[in-house]
Amino acid sequence: MKLRQRRILIFVMTLAACFLVSLLIRRRASADQGSDSGLHPAAVIVAKRQPISNSLTLSGEFRPFQEVDVHAKIAGYIRKISVDVGDHIKAGQTLAILEVPELSAQLLGADAAVRRAHDAIRRAQGDLNRAESLHTATHLDYQRLKEASTARPGLIAEQELDDMQAKDKEGEGQIAADEAALSEARNQLDEASAQQKQLQAMSDYTRITAPFDGVVTRRYVDTGALVQAGTNSNTQALPVVSVAETNLFRLTLPVPESAVPKISLGSTVTVRVPSLNRDFEGKVSRYADAVNQETRTMHTEVDVPNPGEPGKDGSIVAGMYAEVKLALTKKDEALVIPIQAVTRNGEQASLLVVNSQDRIEERNVQLGMEGANEVEVLSGLSPSERVVVGSRNQFRVGDKVAPRIMKEKEEGNF
Repeated sequence: MKLRQRRILIFVMTLAACFLVSLLIRRRASADQGSDSGLHPAAVIVAKRQPISNSLTLSGEFRPFQEVDVHAKIAGYIRKISVDVGDHIKAGQTLAILEVPELSAQLLGADAAVRRAHDAIRRAQGDLNRAESLHTATHLDYQRLKEASTARPGLIAEQELDDMQAKDKEGEGQIAADEAALSEARNQLDEASAQQKQLQAMSDYTRITAPFDGVVTRRYVDTGALVQAGTNSNTQALPVVSVAETNLFRLTLPVPESAVPKISLGSTVTVRVPSLNRDFEGKVSRYADAVNQETRTMHTEVDVPNPGEPGKDGSIVAGMYAEVKLALTKKDEALVIPIQAVTRNGEQASLLVVNSQDRIEERNVQLGMEGANEVEVLSGLSPSERVVVGSRNQFRVGDKVAPRIMKEKEEGNF
């Protein structure tokens, strides 16, 4: 009986000991958990090497690469106009046809003058040929008489010889006169032909054509309207239509003086159009190479291709605003941290680092290139170290914290 009671007592004491040990373990775990939950959380990023660029964002307004008012070269009535606002046209396409009755009459007169000049040339050529034939015969007669007089002096009377010599000279004079008449007839032909070509060219101007591929942005006249010649400075000549080239746009940017040395022709830039919520690729095509004395900026133009038709498929329309991000300098391998992690005091810069014991340290660092949201650290920090981001007023040097590594998408929220 006593042995059984002793065994029961030992069993009860063993259960009590197990319960006490379990209770102590739970209390210690609870204490440790309470201790950890009391640590202040700290948002950190891991410093790493990555590309960084120093860029400048500028705004501008799109303008067509070319835009002109198409005028009539000559005055006349609009017989037909075949385009309207919004029509897409090709270079050389007929936009309108003029009616100029008096020009047709002048062209007929010029054609008649050319034919008359040709007739005058043929007549002058015939007179010249006849004069040359007569002179040839007279000259031969004079030569025979002269030879006979030389061979037998006194055989030919001197008067007869002189008369024949005079006829020979007269034939030479007639040839010279006929040659002059032929030359004058040819000059008259040249003059008539020039007048004919001028009137023919003016007649060609009755067709008003497109100077380049583009779109009609405005129409000023209708069928039957009288338009004045665009070359007449004494009148306010009304254009027929306005045409703009829209497959390529100019984006004018005022580049600040500090960024002028970094601008290079041919460099590719990203053009953001907020109203379309799209990015386009542009190219720096030209700049003034001079700084405006009033604004201290340099006129710079970016050419932006415009795919599709204006207003369709989200393409560019003249007058839209755009933002251009110009990359001034760039490094492919730089130790980069978020710019909000740095505290500046004049030329001095510092940041907070969480060491291997999860305690806060303050580091003085030397900064390098600065981007829009990031900054390069030249010294004072090593790759893979944990840098505190956000407000640093809630931390003190030596504090033990609970670090939480931020993702790249979360870094922009500080």
